[in-house]
Amino acid sequence: MARVAVIGGGISGLGTALMLGRRGHMVTLFEQDARHAGEDLNRDFFRWDRPRVPQATHPHSFLAPVRTVLRTETPDVYTDLLRRGAREYHDFDWFGEHPPHQDGDEDLVTLRTRRIVLEAALTAAVRREATVEVRQGCRVRALTFGNGRPARVTGVQVGAETHKADLVIDASGRRTPVPDWLTAAGCRLPVVDSHRTRIAYLCRWYRLRPDGPRDPGRVKTGSAAPFALAGVFPSDNDTFAVSLVLSTSDPSRGALTDPAVFEAVARRFPATAAWLDLAPEAQTAVLAMAGLDNRWTSLVDDDGPVVTGLVNAGDSLVHTNPTLGHGVALGLRAAQYLAAHADRAAADPIGYHTWTAQVLRPWFDAQVAADRGNEQRLTESSPSSDLRTAALAACAFDDPVVMRARAQVRHLLQPAGEAYGTDEVDRAVTDWLADHPDFSPAYDGPTRNQWDALIPG
Repeated sequence: MARVAVIGGGISGLGTALMLGRRGHMVTLFEQDARHAGEDLNRDFFRWDRPRVPQATHPHSFLAPVRTVLRTETPDVYTDLLRRGAREYHDFDWFGEHPPHQDGDEDLVTLRTRRIVLEAALTAAVRREATVEVRQGCRVRALTFGNGRPARVTGVQVGAETHKADLVIDASGRRTPVPDWLTAAGCRLPVVDSHRTRIAYLCRWYRLRPDGPRDPGRVKTGSAAPFALAGVFPSDNDTFAVSLVLSTSDPSRGALTDPAVFEAVARRFPATAAWLDLAPEAQTAVLAMAGLDNRWTSLVDDDGPVVTGLVNAGDSLVHTNPTLGHGVALGLRAAQYLAAHADRAAADPIGYHTWTAQVLRPWFDAQVAADRGNEQRLTESSPSSDLRTAALAACAFDDPVVMRARAQVRHLLQPAGEAYGTDEVDRAVTDWLADHPDFSPAYDGPTRNQWDALIPG
């Protein structure tokens, strides 16, 4: 069994520490924030200032791998997550009655909950685990190194203390200091592939009134204009978020931080208007987030690992713009792999690096490609996609065959080319187009003139 030091107590750090501990490894988790998610979810969510985790108060949709990994590795955490208010939503719930079951359909489930609920459930489990020591409020300031080519990490420094470890896992997030520590120690540079996303997010949280309407009816959770996207995120304990996405260069972006302007604009999209029509109680101001990158940081180059005794996970490894909801799913998949292969990774990390490149990297590349398309469309108000691509998207909400393919892509179960490239999907789209001879790609959101009329001059 290995002695493991985990740097960072976010979702990836907590999940990695817990899964390692339950396989018998001795784990020490270092988290520099002195506060942790507890029993008062609303206090922790709405009143905890977390500048190093800007995504913490933005909406999340936890995709199938999150549910699958938790149910496999930590079923008690999953049960606790549901107890705390998280809800399951199957993609076939859109149809009311599910189609005949096929293998894999059981995995097409989104967990609807705020991030803090998952953090609280993981934190409670980690603190119960005898093999995991949590060092809250302890900032790792450096790595320690032994001899070797490449250099071997032998532990971490916290204040004046040196903590020895057979394996150090960097789960300290997208602002990780570890690459700087490595280069300062004379290691070869980590290989960083970074793509700036010129996309801005604005969201506001609401709560359904106990004595008010609660059902928006059969309405999609997303709408689009040529230059903006709008979405609603149903969540735990009667909360939901309304989100707007637009280019960082959009001149109306600043005005949308005014709650009245934000709501007026959101009401011009069918998806978000249906939920705002329930007269919910606003819980927050308008929260903004931008300046995000898609970034892949590899600790291996053409000559092999740049260091041994150290691997990265979570956002330290792969940080993606949240449009497709990949972050937590990829983080927990990496945690599961490390828990099963910790001894091997401690001796030689190349197997882990190879696995991440083969299994996780394709989803990073898909995110980069999707963001390039979204950025161009939002910036240039580009026309909607070609007829068949638009029909594929529309058909999914009428045909379970296409919805299944859409869900398999969305939940990181199959790449788009495989899921959509079957004869069955092709026939379904062809038949749908034949039944809708007047179909043409269109947006359901406002025109630019309608949008600008709501923006103060």
